[in-house]
Amino acid sequence: MKKIVVLVALLAASAAMSRAQESRQDISLSGTALSEPFMASSTTVQVSASPAYGALLSYRYMLTPTTALEGNYGITYENSIHYYSPSYGCLANGDCPGYKVLTRTQEMSGAFVKYFVARNWNPFVEAGPGALIFLPILNSGTTTLDTKQQTSIGGVFGGGVAYEMSPSFDLRVEYRGLLTQVPDFGLSQLNAKRWYWISEPAIGLAYHF
Repeated sequence: MKKIVVLVALLAASAAMSRAQESRQDISLSGTALSEPFMASSTTVQVSASPAYGALLSYRYMLTPTTALEGNYGITYENSIHYYSPSYGCLANGDCPGYKVLTRTQEMSGAFVKYFVARNWNPFVEAGPGALIFLPILNSGTTTLDTKQQTSIGGVFGGGVAYEMSPSFDLRVEYRGLLTQVPDFGLSQLNAKRWYWISEPAIGLAYHF
């Protein structure tokens, strides 16, 4: 009988130690929406864009119970970026169409994450370097076919909250800001010579392991 009690105690201790070592890592999949700001100037190219919707895959490794390192890969389906400058001129009917580029956007970034634990609610902030890859789609939605793929180095910052639904799953809601140069797709006439913040709200599920 004593041997059984000792065995049960050892198994319980082992399970407790194993649980304490759990959740050092998590992986999440989120839906995202990119909103690129309107850039206006009387002397440079003016840029506006439609919203872009996509997905973000993230991996976090816990350094301590309240800090983590994060790696991200994101991609959007497509959106249209519109360029206009007074130097482009207008058509005889008075229309000033400028240029439109239909594009997909990929993100690769890393960040340092700081948590503020409050029971099942875990607010967090994050910041780090990143790169955005702008991929022009050469179809009827793009009015100039000389565009080229462009990679822009920048950064990511943001914050959000993770709600612990179970020991294995979190619901994660966050706001992310992406700092990058306005893309010109390798064409001088599209060069706005500006940096801007792209807003990216995201919501998804995280799995801890």
